[in-house]
Amino acid sequence: MTRTGAGLKVVAVALALSVPVALTACTGPSRAKSSTTAVKRAQLPAPTIALSPAADAKRVPVSVEIGTTVTNGLVSSVDLVSASGQTVDGVMRDDGSAWVPDTQLQYGQRYTATVVVTGRGGKTARAMTSFQTMPKPATKPISTIVNLFDGETYGVGIPIVVDFGSSIPSADRAAVQSRLFVTSLPAQVGAWRWISSTEVVYRPRSYWKPGTAVTFRSALGGLPIAGRVIDKDRTAKATIGRDMQIAVKNGNHMMTITSNGKVIKRYPISMGKASTPSWSGRFVIMERLPATIFDTLDAGPGGYRVAVQYAERLTWSGMFLHSAPWSVYAQGHVNVSHGCVNVGPSNAKWLFNNSLVGDPVTVSGTSQHVAQGNGWTAWDMSWADYIKGSAVPQAAHIPTTRTRAF
Repeated sequence: MTRTGAGLKVVAVALALSVPVALTACTGPSRAKSSTTAVKRAQLPAPTIALSPAADAKRVPVSVEIGTTVTNGLVSSVDLVSASGQTVDGVMRDDGSAWVPDTQLQYGQRYTATVVVTGRGGKTARAMTSFQTMPKPATKPISTIVNLFDGETYGVGIPIVVDFGSSIPSADRAAVQSRLFVTSLPAQVGAWRWISSTEVVYRPRSYWKPGTAVTFRSALGGLPIAGRVIDKDRTAKATIGRDMQIAVKNGNHMMTITSNGKVIKRYPISMGKASTPSWSGRFVIMERLPATIFDTLDAGPGGYRVAVQYAERLTWSGMFLHSAPWSVYAQGHVNVSHGCVNVGPSNAKWLFNNSLVGDPVTVSGTSQHVAQGNGWTAWDMSWADYIKGSAVPQAAHIPTTRTRAF
């Protein structure tokens, strides 16, 4: 911008030297036009702004946002500084209703926010507010767990799952949901949905596009909930990998693996026998274990303990894809498992070496359907059904400026 302005100034001087008469002839009309413009500008309404928290507010939650109620203008800058001189960065919400700090504030600290609003014609307004955050609570905070981790690459079906250590009352869920931010490049529409009182899930309308960069923040640290606060903010930056999807059909006892819609592998499988059928439904791989032990001896008669390789979890109740050398004879022909999807050793090894957490797995043709929440089952419903109730659709996107939005 500076270079452009300087260039324009040089051109103007050159014209003044070469055509002085023409410029003199234009002097009168230019001043009149300038005067008219000044009058019009003076008649434009001045911007106004009201802020929250109120000046000198006490015991403010460390999850506080700087509320901005603006007329005749837009917020052009927000500066938040602690009494110790620490500057806090942040971004405006899309609707301009508030400025969200990038990190939770410190307990027991005084902060001052200065907000500038710019209106039409360049008119500005400035407002300030100072407040004191609450002391650190003595009560145990509500713990949170997020399934997304920094630097990881996930399958196209990965949902973002936030689990809470205590139930979130229905009256508080909107406040919690409003502090969960997802950005993606390229932008894709998605929504949050409460699966239970302790779990909220985000998924896009369709599977993520391969190569998508996903950034997540739960800006929940210090948010008051039923006399307690949530433990802390959590963030993650992850990447969506290639498109690989797995379809398991009971009708022909086969697994079909596709990449970008093209079949790349077909393997015979054996599923749950009649007394312990596999679940049908739309799943994603939740966990990948090169070796583990399945132990159900405490379940009573019929329990077992067996070492398995290449185990990939689909449900919390214990349905896995895994290597099963003991059932190779049945794979492709008959169901003999306790509910898992049995795969031959070499086939299971290939699948394990080429799969990702978040790869979609569709199981069909069994006698029972998975219950919502038994695994990361956000895809086991249509988008229309998913967004009913507590889900709030939003665009997952990358903000264009620091003053726009998450």
